[in-house]
Amino acid sequence: MKSQTKITAKSDRTKKKTVPLSGPAPSKKLSKSEYLEHLAPLHLELNIMARWLQKTGKRLVVLMEGRDTAGKGGMISAIAETLNPRQCHTVALGKPSEREQGEWYFQRYVEHLPSAGEIALFDRSWYNRAGVETVMGFCTPEQTQAFLHQTPVFEKLLVDDGVLLFKYWLTVDQAQQEERFAERLADPLKRWKLSPVDMEARSRYKAYGDAREVMLQATHTRHAPWTLVDFNDQRRGRLTLIRHLLDHLPDVALPPDRIRFPALGQAPLTEVFTGKLKPLRNVV
Repeated sequence: MKSQTKITAKSDRTKKKTVPLSGPAPSKKLSKSEYLEHLAPLHLELNIMARWLQKTGKRLVVLMEGRDTAGKGGMISAIAETLNPRQCHTVALGKPSEREQGEWYFQRYVEHLPSAGEIALFDRSWYNRAGVETVMGFCTPEQTQAFLHQTPVFEKLLVDDGVLLFKYWLTVDQAQQEERFAERLADPLKRWKLSPVDMEARSRYKAYGDAREVMLQATHTRHAPWTLVDFNDQRRGRLTLIRHLLDHLPDVALPPDRIRFPALGQAPLTEVFTGKLKPLRNVV
């Protein structure tokens, strides 16, 4: 995280273990063991950042946008997996209900914005309107234009109110997207990720790219800029995005709360059940 306000010693970054944010893409994909080695110090920094948010009451909103199979869900899991789930919330909304379709467009997203000290990670967000809804014809051209006009104003209101807003677009080439679609089709544990809309997206790769370019031009602002991250290698992409997020937040290492942990004062007790109910026998 950037050095702005210092309260205690600067956090240990171990920058030599993180991938570069720019330059040519490495030809070799990162192995799982290498990925976990790079991820560990970033998880420590994320927890330091979360403690700063909690102490200061700051609110963090991170939008994950991109094509189908780009890796939005995995990216959110990489951020949230070591954070307190009561503080860090994932927002992944489904198809709007009939009532929600009659609301102000941003209304159902507003109720999921964080309160003081919280983090909201959006797995797709209000930008659905500029992407899938526009390309698939789920909204009118007039609704798309209204969205592109209103979004910078909406986001300015959030930022002016103190929300820390980050918008990431995860990029993926069509060859890589096809490989991931095929993997989902072959894996019974990933079949749930495939939908008719996903299948239709295969033939609309260019249309999605055109819609994205219009969206970026209209909504890439000084107060709420977009950041594009290469996710053809998802492991490198996750590390790069987390590093970018941390580098654009204050580098503040608040000490953890002191917790007294005295000796138990007795021999540890064993669970005892006196009624008919007993724990299940372990199967392995």
